[in-house]
Amino acid sequence: MTVFIIRRLLQALLVVVLMSVIVFFGVNIVGDPVYMLVSPDADQDDIAAAIARLGLDRPIWEQYLLFLKGALQGDLGNSFIFGEPALQLIMHHMPATMELAFTALMLAIVIGIPLGLYAGLYSESPLSKGIMAGSILGFSLPTFWVGLMLIMLFAVELGWVPATGRGDTATFLGIQSSLFTPDGLSHIFLPALNLALLKISLAIRLTRAGVREALGQDYVKYARAKGLTTRRIIFVHVMKNIMIPVVTVMGLEFGSLIGFSVVTETIFAWPGMGKLLIDAILQLDRPVVVAYLMIIVLFFIVINLIVDILYSLLDPRVRLQDQGA
Repeated sequence: MTVFIIRRLLQALLVVVLMSVIVFFGVNIVGDPVYMLVSPDADQDDIAAAIARLGLDRPIWEQYLLFLKGALQGDLGNSFIFGEPALQLIMHHMPATMELAFTALMLAIVIGIPLGLYAGLYSESPLSKGIMAGSILGFSLPTFWVGLMLIMLFAVELGWVPATGRGDTATFLGIQSSLFTPDGLSHIFLPALNLALLKISLAIRLTRAGVREALGQDYVKYARAKGLTTRRIIFVHVMKNIMIPVVTVMGLEFGSLIGFSVVTETIFAWPGMGKLLIDAILQLDRPVVVAYLMIIVLFFIVINLIVDILYSLLDPRVRLQDQGA
C-alpha cells in the first residue's frame, strides 16, 4: 500500500506540472484582458501602465516561472477584475459547488442503484424496460435543455421550488451549508437533479449489468442450493460484489460533477466555482481561470487515489502494490 501511494504521488506531481504548463500557456495566449480593464478613452500611456501593472509586459515563459514560484507558496495570482487572490475567490465559491456535487452524487446513488437493481432482477418486466429507456434519455438529453425544462415545469408552472439562487445557509458541526435549512434544500433540488441525471443513468446501467452477471455466477447458485433466502442472496452476496465497480466509477464521477457543473451553475445562477469560471472567461480574468483549472486537476488526482484505495478495501484480491507494474 505504501509503495503504491508513493508511486501515485510521484505520478501526480508529474501530471500537475505538465497540466500547469498546458493550462497557463493555453489561457495566456487567448485574448487581451487589458482592454477589458482600461477605459475606452485611455491613451497609450495608460494602456502601457496597465500592462506593466498586471505583469503582462514580461515574456510568457517568465510569467509562467513567476506563476510556478507563487503556486509553490500557495499563491495562484490575483484576479484582474476583483483585485483579490484568485485562490481566495475560488475557495469562497467552493462550498456551494461541493454541496451541489455531493447532493447530485447522493441522488445518483439513492435513485440509480435501486432502479438498476430492479432492472437487473426483473429484466423482462415492462417497468424494467421503461427504466432502461429512461436511462438512455438521461445520457442523451443536453444538460442546458433539461435545466430549462425543469425550471419551466417545477418553478414557473407548478411553483413548487425556486428557480435560481442558493438559499439560506446554517452551520452544523462547524460546517456551513444550505443543506441544513429548508430554504436551502428547496433551492438546491432543481440544480442537483439536473446535474445528477447523467450519473443516475450511469448508476442504473452499471448496477443492472452487475446484477445480471452476478446472478449467473456459481456462488449465487450455491447460495440458492443451501436454501438461503432470495433477500439474503441479493443484499449480502450479489450487492457486495456489484458495489465494487459501482463505487469505483461513481467515485471518479464525483470529480466530474465538481469540474463540469459549469452549465448547471450558470442556468440556475448557483454561486459556485463554475459560475465564477464563466464570469472569469467572459472578462478574460486569466488568474482565476488558471487557478480554477489547476484546482480541478488536483481534485481529480486526489479522488482517483482515494477510489483506488477504496477499491482495494472492497476487494482484498486487489494488490495495489502490483498495479501499474
